[in-house]
Amino acid sequence: MATKNITGPEFKDTIHGDGITLVDFWASWCGPCMRFGPIYEKASEANPDITFAKVDTEAEHDLAGALGISSIPTLMVFRDNVLVYREAGALPAPALDSLITQVRELDMEALKAKIAEEEAASGAQA
Repeated sequence: MATKNITGPEFKDTIHGDGITLVDFWASWCGPCMRFGPIYEKASEANPDITFAKVDTEAEHDLAGALGISSIPTLMVFRDNVLVYREAGALPAPALDSLITQVRELDMEALKAKIAEEEAASGAQA
């Protein structure tokens, strides 16, 4: 599957649900973004079961601002509707491949249980 350009209104629908979704926040004037673009596209072709989305931060100021995107490129990775990775900076191909492998291997039941425990503990303290 090739990458998919998304807008602010499409963001929530894109990241919700089961499976893995990567979102690349970029701009056309950003050199590192332009170098990362072909790496991201190649990874999307090698992993057709994963959604690879792109958000143009110039066109989507409101979305980028709401998500606190202050440096680009920024890559966010969601799995089963949980944000599992967020980092600014262009990744080389081997690092992106490694990240995808790590996300595939996550024990989501254990992760969701940990999140629930943390939310319950913070709710009890409030």
